[in-house]
Amino acid sequence: MVVAIGDTHLPRGSRMLPQECLRRLREADLILHTGDHSSLASLEELRALGPPVHAVYGNVDEPALREQLPEELVVSAEDVRIGLTHVPGPRQGREERLLQRFPGCDAVVYGHTHAPEVERRSAVWILNPGSPTDRRRSPSRTMLELRIDGRQIEPTLIRLP
Repeated sequence: MVVAIGDTHLPRGSRMLPQECLRRLREADLILHTGDHSSLASLEELRALGPPVHAVYGNVDEPALREQLPEELVVSAEDVRIGLTHVPGPRQGREERLLQRFPGCDAVVYGHTHAPEVERRSAVWILNPGSPTDRRRSPSRTMLELRIDGRQIEPTLIRLP
């Protein structure tokens, strides 16, 4: 099981990852983070949960994160390739642009908007986990789970309490 989160913006006031999110992260085989962790401490806490973490930096991340993380990344999980980025660019043409940025990927996971997305385009999943901590204009805080079986991906949007 691959779990994807993003736009956590931690630490900030009393904000923290919800317990349900933490449980799912601990049980994952692999964690993906789409950026805007905010602090290196936040990334280290995520890594301390146990599963391997693959992450990119976001537009509000501190310099220490930008030095340690790439802007874009391609991760292999079983027989699939997953592109990972933070800023997807303007809404107009977003999905096609992401497909072009990550050729040969079976899924592209992005962040920045805090708006969850689960859409299939040209046999490629375009995914945004939303945010488990800061829903902004979305109806709820969210994260994604990706069940992978060989070359098949089954994404599920998880709404958090």
